[in-house]
Amino acid sequence: MKQSIDQAGLNTAPSRREALGWLGAGVLGATLASGSALSSDDEKVLTEALVLRDPDIPVLGNADGDISIVEYYDYNCPYCRRVAPEIRQVVQDDGKVRLVLKDWPILGEVSKIAARMALAAKYQNKFVEAHEALIGVSSRLTEPRIRELLAGAGVDMGRLNGDLTAKAKEIDAILARNNAQALAFEFRGTPSFIVGKFRVPGVLTMAQFEQVIADARKAKASD
Repeated sequence: MKQSIDQAGLNTAPSRREALGWLGAGVLGATLASGSALSSDDEKVLTEALVLRDPDIPVLGNADGDISIVEYYDYNCPYCRRVAPEIRQVVQDDGKVRLVLKDWPILGEVSKIAARMALAAKYQNKFVEAHEALIGVSSRLTEPRIRELLAGAGVDMGRLNGDLTAKAKEIDAILARNNAQALAFEFRGTPSFIVGKFRVPGVLTMAQFEQVIADARKAKASD
């Protein structure tokens, strides 16, 4: 996967030459690589509130941190699994980073099942356990394996099944918002990240993540 970092500028009237866009005027936007401007639909889905502070999206790390890392991931993505422990370590070591976890199940129906089950687990305050169980495996997931992993992580499967039905509209709405954002950002695959004002469409090392976080803080300080 190609590794690149695109800075998101701060202009309320951004140049069409920008690779990503801006965080400004209440909108976290994206311009097309070809030079197209934001569509009205993109403006609706890429608000700061929805991208960084969607109340239905689980947040790890420091919920009051000064910098947000937003990760778009798929539980069946080997790159997501590989980078997961490194991101956790970076967030833990820094102490001031909000890690916003956004399911983007693009690798088939089982990925969608995994995402829905993990999100359903949050209604019994077990999202973290579910997430760690699913992102920590090395083999491709199946629905029986997902259920086995979640049960082993302490998730009440009876309640989970009930929440999958009772909260279906809410869960599907979360996944739809995540998908709309990822497409508007023109991400090509998982994992993809927003780090402060930077778009990171690919896997970075711990040292590279630390550098992007430092750059994001510098950019924020210059606002």
